[in-house]
Amino acid sequence: MEHSTARLLRTAAPVLVGRVLPKVDRRIEESRRPFTRRDLMRPHVDSRTWAWTHYGVFVPRLPAPYRYLNTMTFVGATGTVCFDNDYLAAPDARRTATVLSSTAADGHHHYRAYDTREDCAFAADGSRLAWGGDLVIEADHPGYRLRSGYGRFGADLEITATSQVSWFVRTPFYDHLSLLATCRGTVTDGGETVDVGGLCTVEYARSVSPQALSRTPVPPRWKLPVDFFTYHVIDLDERTQLLLTDVRAAGATACKLAHLRVLDGETTVYQEVSFEVTPRAEPEIDPVGRAMRVPRGFRWTVRDGAEEIAVLDGTVDTPLRYGHGRGYVGAYSFKGTFRGGPVSGTAYFEWIDCESRSK
Repeated sequence: MEHSTARLLRTAAPVLVGRVLPKVDRRIEESRRPFTRRDLMRPHVDSRTWAWTHYGVFVPRLPAPYRYLNTMTFVGATGTVCFDNDYLAAPDARRTATVLSSTAADGHHHYRAYDTREDCAFAADGSRLAWGGDLVIEADHPGYRLRSGYGRFGADLEITATSQVSWFVRTPFYDHLSLLATCRGTVTDGGETVDVGGLCTVEYARSVSPQALSRTPVPPRWKLPVDFFTYHVIDLDERTQLLLTDVRAAGATACKLAHLRVLDGETTVYQEVSFEVTPRAEPEIDPVGRAMRVPRGFRWTVRDGAEEIAVLDGTVDTPLRYGHGRGYVGAYSFKGTFRGGPVSGTAYFEWIDCESRSK
């Protein structure tokens, strides 16, 4: 029964992703419009409609040894293959929350689960969100304040979001967005405080899921078969940011897009995107012994018809930090071309590859 159910979900996924989703998804047209939905970004704790929400703040380019700062959160369990770690579930799985935060510096890695009823305090309008004493995000759009302290490291950032929004999904049942933003503040490293600033992102998602119907984690055979996810945030210069995404469900492409954002400019979305991976020889092993294929390098190619927008080659050169669902985050050095000119730098990426385990 379990195998037949899994086969049914995997058979249905390409149809839903390839035929149904494009008919209802407005991500391309909405990404070309200014963001005006500040009321959207609510936590929906205990909702039986919106099973989970996500808040994220990502600073993709920091000086060594930090390289990046990520703050990746979930409120509620997702009911998906990629993002659920059932061994961390709260007594009521729907009240599971997690925080992953890290930099590339030694010891800068926090991944913890929380019970939204016992450990967290979320204002219904999303104006103040607290995960225990570890992380507080305050929102008065377009202004945000992030304060975190994880023992070895922490951050205090003042963030100003722009009206530029990248929608990865915009449907009646799943929304996922990224706002281009700027930040200034500090990263705390032991007894040191380091000033940081530059481009960053403010991110939010909400989704329906079968998990909303059950206190216990959705069994593996019923989880939504989203089994590959990679997301890259690249500052090409002090004003230009490129987002690259590749998401698959049971072999079907759910999102493969490039969003190009320019401060005080506009967002352009490119759909002609190719992604090549050079795998690392050895897999990464997570805390419960699961192996995952991880990359040693990438090549992204972005085109607009006959025009080559960008070709970027990246080499992963930081430790990978576990806890982005079942996967990892890290940084890589890149070089290549952007609109015919040379570019190079450091970029932030997220990686989850469960495809080999789901076949």
